[in-house]
Amino acid sequence: MSDYTINTKCVQGGYTPGNGEPRQIPIIQSTTFKYATSEDMGKLFDLEADGYFYTRLANPTNDYVAAKICELEGGAAAMLTSSGQAANFFALFNICECGSHIVASSSIYGGTFNLISVTMAKMGVTVTFVDPDCSEEELNAAFQENTRAVFGETIANPALTVLDIEKFANAAHAHGVPLIVDNTFPTPVNCNPIKWGADIVTHSTTKYMDGHGAAVGGAIVDSGNFDWMAHADKFPGLTTPDDSYHGVVYAEKFGKAGFITKCTAQLMRDFGCTQSPQHAFILNLGLESLHVRMPRHCENGLAVAEFLQAQPEVVKVNYPHLEGNKYYDAAMKYMPKGGCGVISFELKGGRAAAEAFMKALKLAAIETHVADARTCCLNPATSTHRQMTEEQLEAAGIPAGMVRLSCGLEDKADLIADLKQALEAIKA
Repeated sequence: MSDYTINTKCVQGGYTPGNGEPRQIPIIQSTTFKYATSEDMGKLFDLEADGYFYTRLANPTNDYVAAKICELEGGAAAMLTSSGQAANFFALFNICECGSHIVASSSIYGGTFNLISVTMAKMGVTVTFVDPDCSEEELNAAFQENTRAVFGETIANPALTVLDIEKFANAAHAHGVPLIVDNTFPTPVNCNPIKWGADIVTHSTTKYMDGHGAAVGGAIVDSGNFDWMAHADKFPGLTTPDDSYHGVVYAEKFGKAGFITKCTAQLMRDFGCTQSPQHAFILNLGLESLHVRMPRHCENGLAVAEFLQAQPEVVKVNYPHLEGNKYYDAAMKYMPKGGCGVISFELKGGRAAAEAFMKALKLAAIETHVADARTCCLNPATSTHRQMTEEQLEAAGIPAGMVRLSCGLEDKADLIADLKQALEAIKA
């Protein structure tokens, strides 16, 4: 469907039914698949034929939905995972191993920060975090001989910094490694990182893609643009024989699909972080309306940001598409149609005021969630980022009293009225 707009791809991408076949993507709710002979199944285990033998590795329902996301991002191959965290881990660990090094933006989701700095460190993978606003010289200085990937978020959660994708892509490519970008917040409706030089794109599909808080999931999209063989010494897992699959060399045998094939054949096989077919089906229902929902989220986000900016109780409002924001120019460059419906702001009175404000809200619920049809909020320092030190919070641009507000699809007038009464309540 390459000739169609993203709106049409949201509705019909990834799956075209044949004559008499289901119009909606079918749910293949089966753990295993039947074959007539051992030879037929053996070809699958040898990666010599396409097909399915066990849902822990791959499932038709998942592949239909992954194909749609791949079309939306303009990639060459894609896969679904059990969560956004699994997607980021797989995307990094597919090309990193003990002794590898990662360069990452310091302004990323707290769970991902912990994944890279703590859990992957136990696996022997080290990281250098850089300020997303660093100079080109500072960014290049972070690379080491063993650097294997660069990682960042298009719009950081919850700091809402906007990644200069071109700057990070240029640095990554100058050092012979790929740029991995988590594009969860803007979604491909509002930003295509591959267009700006990103090599691999990840998503927490739990957020806007699903959009209704119904199904946890993740996705990885490979652009197919990074030449693994040109940097064969850095990525032996892709460029040398895999003994566990009779010596297959993924980058040679599968070309632009090599990264995703290895990620499926090795990591999904060994870690089993597969998305359930039921969740993939629910995700696809969300994708069918993504292009309709995202403009409303952005409209509500901007209206609420403008309201909060005018309130004396508010110290600071952070929304990239708000004029005067330090990331406004970058936001308009990479996301001219809008970014997302997530706002962060700081109230006078710090953490205590933030907690009192959230308690007074009626429409917005306090939830460990974001990017939902229903408005929700939280205090990151005591929830999603509570594992970070005060110094790390400051480096990530997350004051202890910050409120992260995710504007849903409600009427913006009702959202503003709810915020107004909550601000009045904390005055008393």
